[in-house]
Amino acid sequence: MKELDLLKKDWQKNNVFEQVSEVEIYKMLHTKSSSIVKWILIVSILEFIILNGIGYLIGDRGYAKFLAMHPFINFLEKFNYIVVIVFIYLFYRNYKDISVLQSSKTLIEHILKTRKIVTYYIYWNIFIGGVSGAIGGIESFSAGWNSTGPQKEHINIEVNYITIIAMALLIMGGIWLFYKILYGGFLKKLKQNNEELKKIDL
Repeated sequence: MKELDLLKKDWQKNNVFEQVSEVEIYKMLHTKSSSIVKWILIVSILEFIILNGIGYLIGDRGYAKFLAMHPFINFLEKFNYIVVIVFIYLFYRNYKDISVLQSSKTLIEHILKTRKIVTYYIYWNIFIGGVSGAIGGIESFSAGWNSTGPQKEHINIEVNYITIIAMALLIMGGIWLFYKILYGGFLKKLKQNNEELKKIDL
């Protein structure tokens, strides 16, 4: 935000050009916000293509058979595709809306809206990752990983479920870190733009 600080110093020296400087600041913030939302859209599309492309390339018959045996997981995977595509569409629509905005008030509203959508997108991926990992683990263990004998089987079931919960939390933590790195910078810049827009009145 060094450019904004320089602009502010300029219009503080001469009040005659204060309104012009505010317009210039808005234009700069508008351009930056539009660029950030565009990159959020690009990154989300690349993420969808790359992650699903990798899954397709390394996919094997064993996983296809596993999905056939567990229709709920198969449904959850397909449903996740639809949800992610909806989020990508929302990113696209926000980018198109922000690109044509003419006032700081509406730009602030769309910046806040974009930040909320990105946050919900991250929460969704954390949720679906944890649920899918937990269900997959439960289904795998229930398929016959326990030893014979009622007492030993009971102990193994408890240990298995503790392991499943731990692994689900680990998966969710990993997903949160991944998206924090991927989208955290964009959210931070949008927040800075929002704070700067509140300081001007057009």
